[in-house]
Amino acid sequence: MSPHPPLRKVKKNVKTLVVGGTGMIGGHTARKLTDVGHDVTVAARRPPKSDSLVADYPVLIGDYAEDEIREKQLEPFEAVVFVAGNDIRHVAPEDADQEFWDKVQGVGVPRFVERAKRAGVRRVVQVGSYYHQVRPELAETNPYVRARRDADAASRALATDEFNVSTLNPPSIVGMVPGATTRYFAKQLAWARGELVGKVPDFAPAGGTNYMTVRSLAEAIAGALVNARSGAAYLVGDENLTFTEYFQLVFDASGSGRKLEERDAEHPFMPDAFIVPGRGEVVSYEPEALEEEFLGYRRNDVRPMIEEMVASLAVPGQA
Repeated sequence: MSPHPPLRKVKKNVKTLVVGGTGMIGGHTARKLTDVGHDVTVAARRPPKSDSLVADYPVLIGDYAEDEIREKQLEPFEAVVFVAGNDIRHVAPEDADQEFWDKVQGVGVPRFVERAKRAGVRRVVQVGSYYHQVRPELAETNPYVRARRDADAASRALATDEFNVSTLNPPSIVGMVPGATTRYFAKQLAWARGELVGKVPDFAPAGGTNYMTVRSLAEAIAGALVNARSGAAYLVGDENLTFTEYFQLVFDASGSGRKLEERDAEHPFMPDAFIVPGRGEVVSYEPEALEEEFLGYRRNDVRPMIEEMVASLAVPGQA
């Protein structure tokens, strides 16, 4: 049997709900799906702000982890994209115990997917994380990775021929939207431009990972909604970079002319709490070429995205 079904034609005006649609990945995904013909509604805990990418989209208010999005509310939708799962950046380490991760990931996500199934939704794409697919041993010691693994497996276990469920497991995502992600990148750019001398030294921590742009991921999500095999988990990604190489791209795009060194030390823009496998570890891989083609997402997009982000912050009022 072929690992992939035949390519399907894109249906227009598919009523699609993007859960977590006001976030960075969700906002870009909503816009991409709109571009290819979906009729998109976003679901979020709060209404989008006026400068959001989805400010003019229909909004369903509710928190999936608190069971606030009910089965009846899901009935109008043929497809659901789930990009709302919390990760290690969204909670203080002291608050992120196994109970928390089960609520927002391991138990909460498949419970929501099961509700979508009962509501008659036909296709679900759940966006997870790459750690358990690349380094499965991390799930034995890290409650966050364990919960991501469990959310992935339990959601896909609900798949049938009539209820297409797939998971995309991406790496670190490069991109920004108005709000917190723009402010965070603006601080990195200020560092690169020499505006934080004496506050942030010119080094990057040891280690590295795979990176993928939010633009590439949105393309992969759109492809999965059309072509994903029911019950499949796809490891998606783009470029393997050390942390030094990644931050050097920001420095180069800023025009600073300075070179970073690598140190085995914690860094304010890459704290140890954000490095799941541990400082000094490298999590690298190459996505399957057939799956990359099948999902239809671009590669070699990290440098172009960083250059676009830098350029956007050069415009007055964008920082």
